[in-house]
Amino acid sequence: MNGKVYLVGAGPGDPELITLKGLSCIQKADVIIYDFLASPRLLAHAAKRAEILYVGKKGGDHTLSQERINALIVEKASQGRTVARLKGGDPYIFGRGGEEAEVLVDAGIPYEVVPGVTSAIAAPAYAGIPLTHRAFTSTVGFVTGHEDPTKGVSGIEWEALAKGMGTLVFLMGMKNLPHLVSRLTAAGLPETTPVALVRWGTTPEQVTLTGTLGTIHAAAAEAALKPPVVMVVGAVVGLREKLAWFEKKPLFGKRIVVTRAREQASDLVQALSDLGARCLEYPTIRIAPLEDDAPLDAAIDGLSRYDWLVFTSVNGVRAFFDRLFHKGKDVRALGHVQTAVIGPATQKKLFEYGLKSDIVPESFRAESVAAAFSQEALRGRYVLLPRAMEARSVLPDALRQMGANVEDIPVYRTETTEEAAGTILTLLEEKGVDMITFTSSSTVKHFRALLPGDRFDALMEGVVVASIGPITTDTARGLGFTVHVTADTFTIPGLVEAILQYQSTS
Repeated sequence: MNGKVYLVGAGPGDPELITLKGLSCIQKADVIIYDFLASPRLLAHAAKRAEILYVGKKGGDHTLSQERINALIVEKASQGRTVARLKGGDPYIFGRGGEEAEVLVDAGIPYEVVPGVTSAIAAPAYAGIPLTHRAFTSTVGFVTGHEDPTKGVSGIEWEALAKGMGTLVFLMGMKNLPHLVSRLTAAGLPETTPVALVRWGTTPEQVTLTGTLGTIHAAAAEAALKPPVVMVVGAVVGLREKLAWFEKKPLFGKRIVVTRAREQASDLVQALSDLGARCLEYPTIRIAPLEDDAPLDAAIDGLSRYDWLVFTSVNGVRAFFDRLFHKGKDVRALGHVQTAVIGPATQKKLFEYGLKSDIVPESFRAESVAAAFSQEALRGRYVLLPRAMEARSVLPDALRQMGANVEDIPVYRTETTEEAAGTILTLLEEKGVDMITFTSSSTVKHFRALLPGDRFDALMEGVVVASIGPITTDTARGLGFTVHVTADTFTIPGLVEAILQYQSTS
């Protein structure tokens, strides 16, 4: 029994330019077959069961030939599986999607085409170049730049293009740039015609080079510009100086390492990416369950004796309620308990379970939670503190000094992950990192453990270090890091704001 194939346009590079239907196809696929130009971040939406296969083609280096890709798609679908064939841009615009569709028809396999945002439109838009404009042109043509220049007869009507189109967009034309220029000038376009080359359009690696037909080849050679590049020819290129927006983002192109656990990193990655940064996700820790849940189970069985429930992290909230539900209880078991949290993110997570926080300190650290309790009568009261196994003792010690009976129960642990150790070392060696962010002392400690002691100073030379707050900063400095940015508000938005302030003054 045959499955079904979705020929999905993955968009031009920015993973947020995927269509809703394209995203749905990725999420439900049993097999994902993806190209070089499809953003790897889209794969994060794949089901855990999905088989993920890379078949990219890069600068003539083909993982598989087109014929073998066609056979692979047919093979997987013939096994009764749902296949998402993820193609950069749009599958039907120089994407060979039509060829793949023909093979599926011949094999009797059902399929759908999910159009995508083509780089022919998106790259110029992100470079500040509208392809049509009433004051300049109402026509636009899309042309392959990949035609073999040694062919006896060209399949492109160059004179018709030069005379009939106000804007021309060439895809995959970097290798043939001199040939394209000579063809266009021979067909009648003046050497003064504006030209733009947009490399890796819509991504933080975007580079835009402008010139004219007479100068663009020399300029590209001087800049050592390499594929993938979209080439725009026409008067609309002149609008870039006024309309460029993407490359003006405050963190555009900055390569920022996020060391936070992958389960928690999304908010920081999203915020930095929205500001133009290229986020490099290399978590140094992961959140792991406890080997023994008996202490937490005993606390949940005895919830009636507690007066206060204090959460110091989102992970603590999640782990506590997961276990509460596992034991067949729900939020009603906490109806008599007052709650305190360490900050707005933890407050928000707690509210998702139907509980409002009675105490939210002005400053988001353990010392501030303790200070916030100074107005409460804690003597003789019972406080349950579900948190990380490795957490500091500051908070429980302070609450005990106030007379509270504190049960400090571990509900999760953090452990080192070295899944990307080799890659991050290579990036630091090649000076491919502009900034490293630390969101906790544990991320600092585990990251430092990845760096060889005798090469530490050389690896960190020129790298900005940004910390979420003074506790994390103290840990980092104690381990030899020079900390350039410390957030005044100890939250992810506070860290991002501090990074922006640093960037604006540096």
